[in-house]
Amino acid sequence: MNEYNIVVLKGDGIGPEIVDEALKVLDATGVKYGFKFNYDYRLMGGCAIDATGEPLPEETVEACRKADCVFLGAVGGPEWDTLPGNKRPEAGLLGIRGALGLYANLRPAKIFEPLKSASPIKDSIIGDGLDIMIVRELTGGIYFGERGRCEENGNEAAFDTEKYSVPEIERIARTAFQMAMKRSKKLTSVDKANVLESSRLWRETVIKVSKDYPEVELNHMYVDNCAMQLVRNPGQFDVIVTSNIFGDILSDEASMISGSIGMLASASLAGGKMGLYEPIHGSAPDIAGQQKANPLATILSAAMMLQYSFDEKEAAKAIENAVNEALKKARTPDIYEEGFEKVTTSEMGDLVVSLLK
Repeated sequence: MNEYNIVVLKGDGIGPEIVDEALKVLDATGVKYGFKFNYDYRLMGGCAIDATGEPLPEETVEACRKADCVFLGAVGGPEWDTLPGNKRPEAGLLGIRGALGLYANLRPAKIFEPLKSASPIKDSIIGDGLDIMIVRELTGGIYFGERGRCEENGNEAAFDTEKYSVPEIERIARTAFQMAMKRSKKLTSVDKANVLESSRLWRETVIKVSKDYPEVELNHMYVDNCAMQLVRNPGQFDVIVTSNIFGDILSDEASMISGSIGMLASASLAGGKMGLYEPIHGSAPDIAGQQKANPLATILSAAMMLQYSFDEKEAAKAIENAVNEALKKARTPDIYEEGFEKVTTSEMGDLVVSLLK
C-alpha cells in the first residue's frame, strides 16, 4: 500500500471546516483505491501569529520541506489587518511558496454541468461548457519585486517593481506548454507588451520556448483584451500562461464565469512532485464556524493533489465525478437554488464521500 505524507495547514476562518471535509474525502478515496495518508498538522497564517508571533514559523517550513506535499485551507482575517505587511497572514503564504520554490500555479476554471445556471454568462456564450487551465507564475513579478516608500516633490510616494528574468519566464512557459500538450495543444500567453518592458521580455522568451513545442498553437494577448475575451468568448481559451499579478486577477475572473469562487481549486508546483494545494477563495471570516462554507473547492484541490503529486489519476477523477453528482442533489448556501437540498459544510462532505462509494 502506498503511503503519502502531507503537511496540513488548516489556517484561519473557514479553513479548518473545509479542510476537514477534504481530508474526509481523501481518506475515503484511499480506502477505495488502496493507499493511505499520513497527516502532519502545522500552523500558518493568523493562527500561527496568535501562537508564535510569526505568520510562517520555521518549524512549519521544515515540516513542509520533508513532506510529499502541502494541503492548505485559507489564511487571513480582519483581526490581523493592522499588522505590518511582513507580519500579516498573507506573508506566510508568500513565504511558503518561496521556501518550497513553488513557481507554477495551476488554476482550472471549469463549469460543472449542474452549475451552468449559476454562471453569469449566457448559455449561448458558454456553449458546451468551460474548461480553462490558467498557469500563473507564482514567485516573481511585482509581488516579489523591490518595494518601498519615498518622497517625491514633497509628497509621500510608494513603488512596487515588476521584474522577470529569462530563466523565470522559461520555466513557467515550459510548464504551460507541457500542460497544453496534454490537453488541446493550444496556448495563450497573456502580457502587456505594448507598454511594459518586462512583458516584452516575457513575450520574446515564450516565443523562444515555443520552438521546442512545434505541435502547440501559440497566440499572444494583452491582459486587458484577455479580461474582455474571458466574458465575451471563454470557449476560445484552453491553457493560459501569464505573470503573477495578471494571473491573480484573471483566474478570479474566470472563477466567477464558472459559477462560484467556492468551486475553484488550485495547485502550486515546483516542477516535481512537491506541491501546495488550496482553494482560491479566502478565509471568509464572516461565516467561519457556521457550517455555511462550500468545501467543494477544497475537495477538488485534493483531487488535484492526487493527480499532480501522487499520479493517482483514477482516484482524482473519481472525486471530480462525485462532486458533479453531489451538485445534482444538494447545494451549500453560496450556490443554492430552488429544487435542491440545502446542506451544511459537513453534510456536503458526507455526500461526496457517499457518492465515492
